[in-house]
Amino acid sequence: MKKRITLFAFVAMFLSLIILPNVTHADAQTPEGELRVGMEAGYAPFNWTQNNDSKGAVKIQGDDSYAGGYDVQMAKKIADKMNRKLVIVKTEWDGLLPALQSGKIDAIIAGMSPTAERSKEIDFSDSYYTSQLVIVTRNDTKYAQATSLEDFKDAKITAQLGTFHYDVVDQIPDVNKQEAMDNFPAMRVALESGVIDGYVSERPEGVTAESVNPELHMVEFSAANGFQTNPEDTQVSVGMRKGDSEIAQVNQILAEIPEDERVEIMDQAIKDQPAAEEVATNSSGKKENVFVRILRQNGGMFLRGTGVTLLLAIVGTTVGTLIGLLVGVFRTLPEAKNKLNRFFQKLFGWLLSAYIEIFRGTPMIVQSAVIYYGIAMAFGIDLNRIAAALFIVSINTGAYMSEIVRGGIFSVDNGQFEAAHAIGMTHGQTMRKVVLPQVLRNILPATGNELVINIKDTSVLSIISVTELFFQGKSAAGTNYLFFQTYFIICVIYFVLTFSATRLLRLVEKKMDGPDAYTRLEDTDVAIEADK
Repeated sequence: MKKRITLFAFVAMFLSLIILPNVTHADAQTPEGELRVGMEAGYAPFNWTQNNDSKGAVKIQGDDSYAGGYDVQMAKKIADKMNRKLVIVKTEWDGLLPALQSGKIDAIIAGMSPTAERSKEIDFSDSYYTSQLVIVTRNDTKYAQATSLEDFKDAKITAQLGTFHYDVVDQIPDVNKQEAMDNFPAMRVALESGVIDGYVSERPEGVTAESVNPELHMVEFSAANGFQTNPEDTQVSVGMRKGDSEIAQVNQILAEIPEDERVEIMDQAIKDQPAAEEVATNSSGKKENVFVRILRQNGGMFLRGTGVTLLLAIVGTTVGTLIGLLVGVFRTLPEAKNKLNRFFQKLFGWLLSAYIEIFRGTPMIVQSAVIYYGIAMAFGIDLNRIAAALFIVSINTGAYMSEIVRGGIFSVDNGQFEAAHAIGMTHGQTMRKVVLPQVLRNILPATGNELVINIKDTSVLSIISVTELFFQGKSAAGTNYLFFQTYFIICVIYFVLTFSATRLLRLVEKKMDGPDAYTRLEDTDVAIEADK
Protein backbone atom coordinates (compact mmCIF):
# COMPACT_ATOMS: atom_id res chain seq x y z
CA MET A 1 0.00 0.00 0.00
CA LYS A 2 2.84 2.40 0.84
CA LYS A 3 4.45 1.75 -2.55
CA ARG A 4 1.15 2.39 -4.29
CA ILE A 5 0.65 5.66 -2.40
CA THR A 6 4.21 6.70 -3.22
CA LEU A 7 3.67 5.95 -6.90
CA PHE A 8 0.44 7.91 -7.05
CA ALA A 9 2.07 10.79 -5.16
CA PHE A 10 4.85 11.03 -7.73
CA VAL A 11 2.30 10.95 -10.56
CA ALA A 12 0.20 13.66 -8.93
CA MET A 13 3.20 15.91 -8.27
CA PHE A 14 4.49 15.53 -11.82
CA LEU A 15 1.10 16.26 -13.37
CA SER A 16 0.61 19.26 -11.11
CA LEU A 17 3.83 20.76 -12.43
CA ILE A 18 2.46 20.39 -15.95
CA ILE A 19 -1.05 21.59 -15.25
CA LEU A 20 -0.23 24.55 -12.96
CA PRO A 21 0.81 27.03 -15.67
CA ASN A 22 -2.31 26.17 -17.68
CA VAL A 23 -4.56 27.48 -14.93
CA THR A 24 -2.52 30.63 -14.34
CA HIS A 25 -4.30 33.00 -16.68
CA ALA A 26 -3.00 36.41 -15.69
CA ASP A 27 -2.89 37.39 -19.38
CA ALA A 28 -6.53 36.87 -20.24
CA GLN A 29 -7.87 37.23 -23.76
CA THR A 30 -7.95 40.79 -25.03
CA PRO A 31 -10.14 42.80 -22.63
CA GLU A 32 -12.94 44.68 -24.32
CA GLY A 33 -11.83 48.21 -25.14
CA GLU A 34 -8.16 47.34 -25.72
CA LEU A 35 -6.18 47.07 -28.95
CA ARG A 36 -3.05 45.00 -28.36
CA VAL A 37 -0.40 45.81 -30.95
CA GLY A 38 2.83 43.85 -31.37
CA MET A 39 6.16 45.38 -32.42
CA GLU A 40 9.90 44.96 -31.78
CA ALA A 41 10.29 48.44 -30.26
CA GLY A 42 13.83 48.40 -31.66
CA TYR A 43 13.53 49.38 -35.34
CA ALA A 44 13.93 53.16 -35.39
CA PRO A 45 12.39 55.31 -36.74
CA PHE A 46 9.42 52.95 -37.13
CA ASN A 47 9.51 51.91 -33.47
CA TRP A 48 11.89 52.14 -30.54
CA THR A 49 12.10 51.87 -26.74
CA GLN A 50 12.50 54.82 -24.36
CA ASN A 51 12.26 55.47 -20.62
CA ASN A 52 9.32 57.90 -20.49
CA ASP A 53 6.15 58.91 -22.28
CA SER A 54 7.59 62.01 -23.93
CA LYS A 55 6.77 62.78 -27.57
CA GLY A 56 3.71 60.59 -27.64
CA ALA A 57 5.30 57.33 -26.49
CA VAL A 58 3.04 54.55 -25.14
CA LYS A 59 3.79 52.27 -22.18
CA ILE A 60 4.87 48.75 -23.05
CA GLN A 61 2.78 45.99 -21.50
CA GLY A 62 4.46 44.23 -18.58
CA ASP A 63 7.36 46.70 -18.53
CA ASP A 64 8.16 50.16 -17.23
CA SER A 65 9.52 51.23 -20.61
CA TYR A 66 7.70 53.07 -23.40
CA ALA A 67 7.49 52.60 -27.17
CA GLY A 68 7.78 55.49 -29.60
CA GLY A 69 8.10 55.95 -33.33
CA TYR A 70 6.10 56.13 -36.55
CA ASP A 71 4.34 52.80 -35.95
CA VAL A 72 3.26 53.90 -32.48
CA GLN A 73 1.77 57.16 -33.79
CA MET A 74 -0.15 55.31 -36.50
CA ALA A 75 -1.33 52.74 -33.95
CA LYS A 76 -2.58 55.55 -31.71
CA LYS A 77 -4.63 57.00 -34.55
CA ILE A 78 -6.17 53.61 -35.31
CA ALA A 79 -6.93 52.88 -31.63
CA ASP A 80 -8.46 56.33 -31.08
CA LYS A 81 -10.78 55.99 -34.07
CA MET A 82 -11.81 52.52 -32.84
CA ASN A 83 -12.46 53.91 -29.33
CA ARG A 84 -10.03 51.43 -27.82
CA LYS A 85 -7.06 51.76 -25.51
CA LEU A 86 -3.72 51.11 -27.22
CA VAL A 87 -1.56 48.45 -25.55
CA ILE A 88 1.95 47.85 -26.92
CA VAL A 89 3.26 44.28 -26.65
CA LYS A 90 7.02 44.18 -27.18
CA THR A 91 7.87 41.03 -29.13
CA GLU A 92 10.81 39.68 -31.14
CA TRP A 93 10.33 39.89 -34.92
CA ASP A 94 10.16 36.09 -35.24
CA GLY A 95 7.47 35.96 -32.57
CA LEU A 96 5.10 38.50 -34.12
CA LEU A 97 3.24 36.14 -36.46
CA PRO A 98 2.69 33.35 -33.89
CA ALA A 99 1.69 35.97 -31.32
CA LEU A 100 -0.99 37.26 -33.70
CA GLN A 101 -2.21 33.83 -34.78
CA SER A 102 -2.45 32.61 -31.18
CA GLY A 103 -4.45 35.65 -30.04
CA LYS A 104 -1.71 37.18 -27.88
CA ILE A 105 -2.01 40.39 -29.89
CA ASP A 106 -4.71 41.89 -32.11
CA ALA A 107 -2.52 43.49 -34.76
CA ILE A 108 1.07 43.82 -35.98
CA ILE A 109 2.14 47.39 -36.61
CA ALA A 110 5.88 46.98 -36.93
CA GLY A 111 7.02 48.13 -40.37
CA MET A 112 5.88 44.82 -41.84
CA SER A 113 5.38 44.45 -45.59
CA PRO A 114 2.39 42.45 -46.90
CA THR A 115 4.42 39.91 -48.89
CA ALA A 116 2.72 37.01 -50.65
CA GLU A 117 4.18 34.47 -48.19
CA ARG A 118 2.98 36.37 -45.14
CA SER A 119 -0.43 36.89 -46.74
CA LYS A 120 -0.91 33.13 -46.71
CA GLU A 121 -0.74 33.19 -42.90
CA ILE A 122 -2.38 36.50 -41.96
CA ASP A 123 -4.42 39.29 -43.56
CA PHE A 124 -3.12 42.79 -44.20
CA SER A 125 -4.71 46.20 -44.27
CA ASP A 126 -4.08 48.80 -46.92
CA SER A 127 -0.64 50.39 -46.85
CA TYR A 128 0.10 53.03 -44.21
CA TYR A 129 3.59 53.85 -45.52
CA THR A 130 5.51 53.28 -48.76
CA SER A 131 9.28 53.32 -48.81
CA GLN A 132 12.14 52.46 -51.15
CA LEU A 133 14.96 49.99 -50.73
CA VAL A 134 18.50 51.17 -50.07
CA ILE A 135 21.81 49.60 -49.10
CA VAL A 136 23.59 50.79 -45.98
CA THR A 137 27.36 50.50 -46.23
CA ARG A 138 30.46 52.10 -44.68
CA ASN A 139 31.90 55.45 -45.72
CA ASP A 140 35.44 54.12 -46.00
CA THR A 141 34.70 51.53 -48.71
CA LYS A 142 34.39 51.79 -52.47
CA TYR A 143 30.72 50.86 -52.17
CA ALA A 144 29.93 54.26 -50.65
CA GLN A 145 30.30 55.72 -54.16
CA ALA A 146 27.95 53.17 -55.75
CA THR A 147 25.11 54.35 -57.96
CA SER A 148 23.72 51.01 -59.17
CA LEU A 149 23.40 47.43 -57.99
CA GLU A 150 26.21 46.41 -60.35
CA ASP A 151 28.63 48.46 -58.24
CA PHE A 152 28.08 45.97 -55.40
CA LYS A 153 29.55 43.09 -57.40
CA ASP A 154 31.37 40.64 -55.05
CA ALA A 155 30.21 42.62 -52.00
CA LYS A 156 29.17 40.75 -48.86
CA ILE A 157 25.52 41.75 -48.51
CA THR A 158 22.81 40.52 -46.15
CA ALA A 159 19.37 41.52 -44.84
CA GLN A 160 17.01 40.77 -41.98
CA LEU A 161 15.79 37.22 -41.55
CA GLY A 162 12.17 36.64 -42.51
CA THR A 163 11.87 39.74 -44.72
CA PHE A 164 11.66 40.22 -48.48
CA HIS A 165 14.83 42.35 -48.17
CA TYR A 166 16.84 39.15 -48.07
CA ASP A 167 15.24 37.83 -51.26
CA VAL A 168 16.13 40.91 -53.33
CA VAL A 169 19.83 40.52 -52.48
CA ASP A 170 19.91 38.00 -55.35
CA GLN A 171 19.26 40.87 -57.79
CA ILE A 172 22.80 42.17 -57.21
CA PRO A 173 25.09 40.70 -59.92
CA ASP A 174 27.69 38.23 -58.55
CA VAL A 175 26.89 39.24 -55.00
CA ASN A 176 28.52 37.43 -52.09
CA LYS A 177 25.24 36.80 -50.28
CA GLN A 178 25.67 36.31 -46.56
CA GLU A 179 23.43 34.50 -44.10
CA ALA A 180 20.37 36.48 -43.04
CA MET A 181 20.61 38.13 -39.64
CA ASP A 182 18.01 38.25 -36.91
CA ASN A 183 17.68 42.02 -36.50
CA PHE A 184 19.00 45.41 -37.56
CA PRO A 185 21.27 45.94 -34.52
CA ALA A 186 23.09 42.71 -35.43
CA MET A 187 23.52 43.84 -39.04
CA ARG A 188 24.83 47.25 -38.02
CA VAL A 189 27.39 45.65 -35.69
CA ALA A 190 28.47 43.29 -38.48
CA LEU A 191 28.80 46.23 -40.89
CA GLU A 192 30.85 48.36 -38.50
CA SER A 193 33.17 45.43 -37.73
CA GLY A 194 33.74 44.62 -41.42
CA VAL A 195 32.02 41.22 -41.36
CA ILE A 196 29.70 42.43 -44.15
CA ASP A 197 29.98 45.22 -46.72
CA GLY A 198 26.36 46.29 -46.51
CA TYR A 199 22.79 45.36 -45.76
CA VAL A 200 19.48 45.98 -47.52
CA SER A 201 17.10 48.27 -45.70
CA GLU A 202 14.33 50.82 -46.18
CA ARG A 203 15.02 54.50 -46.62
CA PRO A 204 13.78 55.70 -43.17
CA GLU A 205 16.09 53.24 -41.41
CA GLY A 206 18.94 54.16 -43.76
CA VAL A 207 18.47 57.88 -43.11
CA THR A 208 18.58 57.20 -39.39
CA ALA A 209 21.68 55.01 -39.58
CA GLU A 210 23.52 57.60 -41.66
CA SER A 211 22.53 60.54 -39.48
CA VAL A 212 23.57 59.04 -36.14
CA ASN A 213 26.71 57.24 -37.27
CA PRO A 214 29.10 59.18 -39.55
CA GLU A 215 30.89 55.94 -40.43
CA LEU A 216 27.80 54.63 -42.26
CA HIS A 217 26.44 55.69 -45.61
CA MET A 218 23.08 55.07 -47.26
CA VAL A 219 23.20 54.29 -50.98
CA GLU A 220 20.08 55.23 -52.94
CA PHE A 221 19.31 54.08 -56.47
CA SER A 222 17.32 55.36 -59.39
CA ALA A 223 14.34 53.33 -60.53
CA ALA A 224 16.35 51.81 -63.39
CA ASN A 225 19.49 51.00 -61.39
CA GLY A 226 17.92 49.83 -58.13
CA PHE A 227 15.96 46.87 -56.83
CA GLN A 228 12.97 45.74 -58.85
CA THR A 229 10.12 45.14 -56.43
CA ASN A 230 6.39 44.64 -56.37
CA PRO A 231 4.32 47.45 -54.85
CA GLU A 232 3.36 45.27 -51.87
CA ASP A 233 7.03 44.68 -51.10
CA THR A 234 7.78 48.33 -50.39
CA GLN A 235 4.50 49.00 -48.66
CA VAL A 236 4.00 48.75 -44.90
CA SER A 237 0.66 47.47 -43.64
CA VAL A 238 -1.15 46.43 -40.49
CA GLY A 239 -1.15 42.65 -40.01
CA MET A 240 -4.30 41.05 -38.59
CA ARG A 241 -5.66 37.53 -38.13
CA LYS A 242 -7.21 35.71 -41.07
CA GLY A 243 -10.83 36.72 -41.52
CA ASP A 244 -10.68 39.52 -38.94
CA SER A 245 -13.78 41.63 -39.54
CA GLU A 246 -12.08 44.77 -38.21
CA ILE A 247 -9.74 45.07 -41.21
CA ALA A 248 -12.39 47.06 -43.08
CA GLN A 249 -12.57 49.54 -40.20
CA VAL A 250 -8.78 49.84 -40.10
CA ASN A 251 -8.71 50.48 -43.86
CA GLN A 252 -11.30 53.22 -43.45
CA ILE A 253 -9.23 54.88 -40.73
CA LEU A 254 -6.06 54.73 -42.83
CA ALA A 255 -7.90 56.18 -45.84
CA GLU A 256 -8.72 59.25 -43.75
CA ILE A 257 -5.01 59.98 -43.09
CA PRO A 258 -3.67 62.00 -46.07
CA GLU A 259 -0.26 61.24 -47.57
CA ASP A 260 1.29 64.54 -46.53
CA GLU A 261 0.31 63.87 -42.91
CA ARG A 262 1.96 60.44 -43.05
CA VAL A 263 5.16 61.99 -44.41
CA GLU A 264 5.03 64.61 -41.66
CA ILE A 265 4.65 61.90 -38.99
CA MET A 266 7.64 59.98 -40.38
CA ASP A 267 9.80 63.12 -40.57
CA GLN A 268 8.90 63.91 -36.96
CA ALA A 269 9.71 60.34 -35.89
CA ILE A 270 13.16 60.64 -37.46
CA LYS A 271 13.74 63.85 -35.49
CA ASP A 272 12.30 62.48 -32.23
CA GLN A 273 14.21 59.20 -32.03
CA PRO A 274 16.68 59.10 -29.10
CA ALA A 275 19.69 58.60 -31.37
CA ALA A 276 18.93 61.86 -33.19
CA GLU A 277 18.77 63.67 -29.85
CA GLU A 278 22.23 62.38 -29.01
CA VAL A 279 23.61 63.69 -32.29
CA ALA A 280 22.16 67.13 -31.53
CA THR A 281 23.62 67.06 -28.01
CA ASN A 282 27.09 66.10 -29.20
CA SER A 283 27.08 68.73 -31.94
CA SER A 284 26.28 71.40 -29.34
CA GLY A 285 29.54 70.66 -27.53
CA LYS A 286 28.06 68.86 -24.50
CA LYS A 287 30.21 65.73 -24.38
CA GLU A 288 29.47 62.82 -22.07
CA ASN A 289 31.18 59.47 -21.65
CA VAL A 290 29.36 57.03 -23.93
CA PHE A 291 29.07 54.29 -21.31
CA VAL A 292 27.77 56.76 -18.73
CA ARG A 293 25.21 58.01 -21.24
CA ILE A 294 24.01 54.50 -22.07
CA LEU A 295 23.61 53.64 -18.39
CA ARG A 296 21.90 56.94 -17.67
CA GLN A 297 19.40 56.43 -20.47
CA ASN A 298 18.88 52.69 -20.17
CA GLY A 299 20.01 51.76 -16.66
CA GLY A 300 16.44 51.18 -15.52
CA MET A 301 15.75 48.89 -18.48
CA PHE A 302 18.93 46.90 -17.82
CA LEU A 303 18.09 46.59 -14.13
CA ARG A 304 14.58 45.30 -14.86
CA GLY A 305 15.94 42.90 -17.46
CA THR A 306 18.51 41.64 -14.96
CA GLY A 307 15.78 41.07 -12.38
CA VAL A 308 13.69 39.05 -14.86
CA THR A 309 16.74 37.02 -15.89
CA LEU A 310 17.65 36.20 -12.29
CA LEU A 311 14.06 35.31 -11.42
CA LEU A 312 13.78 32.88 -14.33
CA ALA A 313 17.22 31.35 -13.76
CA ILE A 314 16.98 30.88 -9.98
CA VAL A 315 13.38 29.66 -9.84
CA GLY A 316 13.81 27.54 -12.97
CA THR A 317 16.96 25.88 -11.63
CA THR A 318 15.43 25.27 -8.20
CA VAL A 319 12.22 23.75 -9.54
CA GLY A 320 14.16 21.86 -12.20
CA THR A 321 16.41 20.34 -9.55
CA LEU A 322 13.33 19.28 -7.57
CA ILE A 323 11.91 17.64 -10.69
CA GLY A 324 15.22 15.90 -11.27
CA LEU A 325 15.26 14.58 -7.70
CA LEU A 326 11.69 13.28 -7.99
CA VAL A 327 12.41 11.56 -11.28
CA GLY A 328 15.68 10.14 -9.98
CA VAL A 329 14.04 8.74 -6.83
CA PHE A 330 11.16 7.28 -8.84
CA ARG A 331 13.60 5.44 -11.08
CA THR A 332 15.14 3.74 -8.06
CA LEU A 333 11.84 2.32 -6.79
CA PRO A 334 11.87 -1.49 -6.71
CA GLU A 335 9.57 -3.15 -9.17
CA ALA A 336 6.04 -3.49 -7.79
CA LYS A 337 4.83 -7.01 -7.11
CA ASN A 338 1.21 -6.26 -7.95
CA LYS A 339 0.64 -6.55 -11.72
CA LEU A 340 -1.53 -3.44 -11.95
CA ASN A 341 0.93 -1.36 -9.97
CA ARG A 342 3.79 -2.74 -12.03
CA PHE A 343 1.97 -1.74 -15.25
CA PHE A 344 1.43 1.85 -14.08
CA GLN A 345 4.99 2.02 -12.79
CA LYS A 346 6.36 1.03 -16.19
CA LEU A 347 3.93 3.30 -18.03
CA PHE A 348 4.95 6.29 -15.94
CA GLY A 349 8.60 5.34 -16.42
CA TRP A 350 8.12 5.42 -20.20
CA LEU A 351 6.44 8.82 -19.96
CA LEU A 352 9.36 10.13 -17.92
CA SER A 353 11.83 8.78 -20.47
CA ALA A 354 9.90 10.47 -23.28
CA TYR A 355 9.83 13.75 -21.33
CA ILE A 356 13.58 13.62 -20.73
CA GLU A 357 14.47 12.78 -24.33
CA ILE A 358 12.13 15.40 -25.82
CA PHE A 359 13.25 18.29 -23.63
CA ARG A 360 16.92 17.38 -23.82
CA GLY A 361 16.73 16.88 -27.58
CA THR A 362 15.03 20.15 -28.59
CA PRO A 363 16.18 23.78 -28.19
CA MET A 364 14.55 25.87 -25.49
CA ILE A 365 13.54 28.52 -28.03
CA VAL A 366 11.48 25.91 -29.91
CA GLN A 367 9.94 24.66 -26.68
CA SER A 368 9.01 28.25 -25.79
CA ALA A 369 7.21 28.87 -29.06
CA VAL A 370 5.40 25.51 -29.00
CA ILE A 371 4.25 25.80 -25.38
CA TYR A 372 3.38 29.51 -25.26
CA TYR A 373 1.84 29.95 -28.69
CA GLY A 374 0.88 26.33 -29.37
CA ILE A 375 -1.27 25.96 -26.27
CA ALA A 376 -3.08 29.20 -27.11
CA MET A 377 -3.74 28.10 -30.70
CA ALA A 378 -4.74 24.53 -29.84
CA PHE A 379 -6.73 25.02 -26.62
CA GLY A 380 -7.44 28.75 -26.45
CA ILE A 381 -5.48 29.05 -23.19
CA ASP A 382 -3.70 32.38 -22.80
CA LEU A 383 -0.76 31.90 -20.44
CA ASN A 384 0.88 34.61 -18.40
CA ARG A 385 4.22 35.07 -20.17
CA ILE A 386 6.30 35.06 -16.96
CA ALA A 387 4.51 31.97 -15.64
CA ALA A 388 5.02 30.28 -19.01
CA ALA A 389 8.71 31.26 -19.00
CA LEU A 390 9.20 29.85 -15.48
CA PHE A 391 7.47 26.65 -16.54
CA ILE A 392 9.61 26.31 -19.67
CA VAL A 393 12.92 26.89 -17.88
CA SER A 394 11.89 24.56 -15.04
CA ILE A 395 10.89 21.58 -17.16
CA ASN A 396 13.86 22.07 -19.48
CA THR A 397 16.21 22.11 -16.50
CA GLY A 398 14.37 19.17 -14.92
CA ALA A 399 15.10 17.01 -17.97
CA TYR A 400 18.84 17.62 -17.63
CA MET A 401 18.86 17.42 -13.83
CA SER A 402 17.08 14.05 -13.86
CA GLU A 403 20.08 12.51 -15.61
CA ILE A 404 22.49 14.33 -13.31
CA VAL A 405 20.60 13.04 -10.26
CA ARG A 406 20.58 9.53 -11.73
CA GLY A 407 24.36 9.69 -12.03
CA GLY A 408 24.58 11.03 -8.48
CA ILE A 409 22.53 8.11 -7.12
CA PHE A 410 24.64 5.58 -9.01
CA SER A 411 27.78 7.17 -7.53
CA VAL A 412 26.67 6.08 -4.03
CA ASP A 413 28.19 2.70 -3.21
CA ASN A 414 25.76 -0.22 -3.30
CA GLY A 415 27.06 -1.30 0.06
CA GLN A 416 25.32 1.65 1.67
CA PHE A 417 21.97 0.53 0.22
CA GLU A 418 22.58 -2.97 1.53
CA ALA A 419 23.68 -1.73 4.94
CA ALA A 420 20.61 0.48 5.29
CA HIS A 421 18.30 -2.37 4.33
CA ALA A 422 20.15 -4.69 6.71
CA ILE A 423 19.29 -2.50 9.71
CA GLY A 424 15.63 -2.43 8.70
CA MET A 425 15.34 0.80 6.73
CA THR A 426 12.70 0.99 4.03
CA HIS A 427 13.56 2.16 0.54
CA GLY A 428 12.13 5.59 1.26
CA GLN A 429 14.11 5.94 4.50
CA THR A 430 17.27 4.81 2.73
CA MET A 431 16.83 7.43 0.04
CA ARG A 432 15.97 10.26 2.45
CA LYS A 433 18.51 9.60 5.20
CA VAL A 434 21.42 7.91 3.46
CA VAL A 435 21.46 8.44 -0.30
CA LEU A 436 19.94 11.84 -1.08
CA PRO A 437 22.16 13.84 1.33
CA GLN A 438 25.18 12.46 -0.52
CA VAL A 439 23.54 12.97 -3.92
CA LEU A 440 22.81 16.63 -3.18
CA ARG A 441 26.48 17.24 -2.37
CA ASN A 442 27.68 15.28 -5.39
CA ILE A 443 25.43 17.10 -7.88
CA LEU A 444 25.98 20.59 -6.47
CA PRO A 445 28.70 21.52 -9.05
CA ALA A 446 26.46 20.32 -11.89
CA THR A 447 23.52 22.23 -10.41
CA GLY A 448 25.61 25.37 -10.34
CA ASN A 449 26.53 24.79 -13.95
CA GLU A 450 22.81 24.55 -14.84
CA LEU A 451 22.19 27.85 -13.04
CA VAL A 452 24.91 29.56 -15.08
CA ILE A 453 23.51 28.07 -18.28
CA ASN A 454 20.00 29.23 -17.40
CA ILE A 455 21.19 32.78 -16.71
CA LYS A 456 22.45 32.91 -20.30
CA ASP A 457 19.77 30.79 -22.00
CA THR A 458 16.90 32.94 -20.77
CA SER A 459 17.78 35.24 -23.68
CA VAL A 460 15.80 32.96 -26.03
CA LEU A 461 12.58 33.72 -24.12
CA SER A 462 12.29 37.07 -25.88
CA ILE A 463 10.45 35.14 -28.59
CA ILE A 464 7.48 34.96 -26.20
CA SER A 465 7.71 38.66 -25.25
CA VAL A 466 9.71 38.17 -22.04
CA THR A 467 11.80 41.33 -21.64
CA GLU A 468 14.86 39.77 -20.04
CA LEU A 469 18.35 41.30 -20.03
CA PHE A 470 19.44 40.54 -23.60
CA PHE A 471 16.15 41.69 -25.12
CA GLN A 472 16.40 44.97 -23.20
CA GLY A 473 19.98 45.41 -24.37
CA LYS A 474 19.06 44.74 -27.98
CA SER A 475 16.23 47.25 -27.78
CA ALA A 476 18.62 49.86 -26.39
CA ALA A 477 21.18 49.17 -29.14
CA GLY A 478 18.48 49.44 -31.78
CA THR A 479 17.55 52.84 -30.34
CA ASN A 480 20.90 54.51 -29.61
CA TYR A 481 22.94 52.86 -32.43
CA LEU A 482 25.81 52.35 -29.97
CA PHE A 483 25.99 48.64 -30.58
CA PHE A 484 29.45 47.67 -29.34
CA GLN A 485 29.20 49.82 -26.23
CA THR A 486 25.69 48.61 -25.36
CA TYR A 487 26.50 44.94 -25.88
CA PHE A 488 29.72 45.36 -23.90
CA ILE A 489 27.68 46.60 -20.92
CA ILE A 490 25.29 43.65 -21.29
CA CYS A 491 28.29 41.30 -21.47
CA VAL A 492 29.69 42.74 -18.23
CA ILE A 493 26.32 42.34 -16.48
CA TYR A 494 26.05 38.71 -17.58
CA PHE A 495 29.61 38.05 -16.37
CA VAL A 496 28.88 39.61 -12.99
CA LEU A 497 25.77 37.45 -12.63
CA THR A 498 27.45 34.18 -13.60
CA PHE A 499 30.64 34.89 -11.63
CA SER A 500 28.65 35.80 -8.50
CA ALA A 501 26.51 32.68 -8.83
CA THR A 502 29.61 30.51 -9.19
CA ARG A 503 31.32 32.05 -6.14
CA LEU A 504 28.21 31.66 -3.97
CA LEU A 505 27.83 28.02 -4.93
CA ARG A 506 31.49 27.39 -4.11
CA LEU A 507 30.86 28.77 -0.62
CA VAL A 508 27.87 26.43 -0.28
CA GLU A 509 30.05 23.49 -1.35
CA LYS A 510 32.64 24.34 1.31
CA LYS A 511 29.91 24.66 3.92
CA MET A 512 28.56 21.24 3.01
CA ASP A 513 32.07 19.76 3.09
CA GLY A 514 32.41 20.70 6.76
CA PRO A 515 35.44 22.12 8.64
CA ASP A 516 38.94 21.63 7.26
CA ALA A 517 39.90 19.68 10.40
CA TYR A 518 37.24 17.06 9.70
CA THR A 519 38.76 13.56 9.78
CA ARG A 520 37.06 10.55 8.27
CA LEU A 521 36.38 7.65 10.66
CA GLU A 522 38.44 5.17 8.63
CA ASP A 523 41.44 7.52 8.77
CA THR A 524 41.14 7.58 12.58
CA ASP A 525 40.99 3.79 12.69
CA VAL A 526 44.15 3.56 10.58
CA ALA A 527 45.95 5.95 12.93
CA ILE A 528 44.93 3.87 15.98
CA GLU A 529 46.15 0.66 14.36
CA ALA A 530 49.48 2.35 13.54
CA ASP A 531 49.91 3.40 17.19
CA LYS A 532 49.38 -0.20 18.27
